Amino acid sequence: MQTPIHIDSRFPAMGTTIFTVMSRLAAECGAVNLSQGFPDFQAEPALFDAMHRHMLAGSNQYAPMAGMPVLRQAIVDKVAALYGTRYDVESEVTVTAGATQAIFTAIAAFVRPGDEVIVFEPVYDSYVPAIETVGGKAVFAQLTFPDYVPDWNQVAGLITPKTRMIIVNSPHNPTGSLLSTVDREKLAKLISGTNIVVLSDEVYEHILFDGEQHASLCAHPEHQFNVFTVHTPSQLALAEYMQDAERHLRLAAFYQEKRDFFRQLLAATPFELLPCRGTYFQLARYDRISDLPDRAFAEWMTREVGVAVIPVSVFYADGRDDKVVRFCFAKQESTLKAAAERLCKAL
Repeated sequence: MQTPIHIDSRFPAMGTTIFTVMSRLAAECGAVNLSQGFPDFQAEPALFDAMHRHMLAGSNQYAPMAGMPVLRQAIVDKVAALYGTRYDVESEVTVTAGATQAIFTAIAAFVRPGDEVIVFEPVYDSYVPAIETVGGKAVFAQLTFPDYVPDWNQVAGLITPKTRMIIVNSPHNPTGSLLSTVDREKLAKLISGTNIVVLSDEVYEHILFDGEQHASLCAHPEHQFNVFTVHTPSQLALAEYMQDAERHLRLAAFYQEKRDFFRQLLAATPFELLPCRGTYFQLARYDRISDLPDRAFAEWMTREVGVAVIPVSVFYADGRDDKVVRFCFAKQESTLKAAAERLCKAL
């Protein structure tokens, strides 16, 4: 029998991501899964029809490394229409296999061993592993609880000659907070005259509520680097689908209806709902329900109540616990109702 090869992990302290843990636990317990951020409804049939048509037409070979020209042009046109900045199709737009790959690629392109990267806690869980994989060091700024807004004086104090990158995320996962135009100006002032690169994760750019406007870094001249979301027919289908701007412009209203519906359902529970200005995540304080640490509370919710959530402490390097959990409301109304019924019955 061949002896198994042992490979030392570069990150021995890193466990399985909380999203996998909670989704697996939800499946084992038959819980309504409001933990992981994936919709349980389909996209429009027009997108699938376009994909099918391009596959049947033979568009199944390798795409250009930077992405199909027609999709890159569609991205350029969309950004120009929304934010007034027109990027160069050939040199400033890259199509990736999703946002996580885009973020990793951007970090790998700029960050060298010993470089420092400022991130804001609570921080989405793919940023720090990507930084550390390329030999960088994550430096943690804090979004102030409970509004989760940046303290730019704190950020200024964290900048050193080793600072290579600042990563911002708006609308923010997991908190649903937003960067304002004032925040954008303060960030621009901080990096002016430096070699610091800003990586802006704007994956929820079309999911803002109550008339809020997205303060994209694309719209500011100090911010020049932008990576978007490799499979050929899907690129062609997306390029075709994007021709109707209403499809992305109406996302805010679509998700705001779900947010308001979900918040109304949870009003009958002891949870204290925090503001949700964007994304499809709702944070809630549970200190009127339990004294358990948030991870233990999330596991209790999944096993005993039958609703899976994400503990917000996992988005902090030191495990800071404000007794807050995250719900995902990108679900069908029937799913949200089922979750609310279980919550109301148990709590």
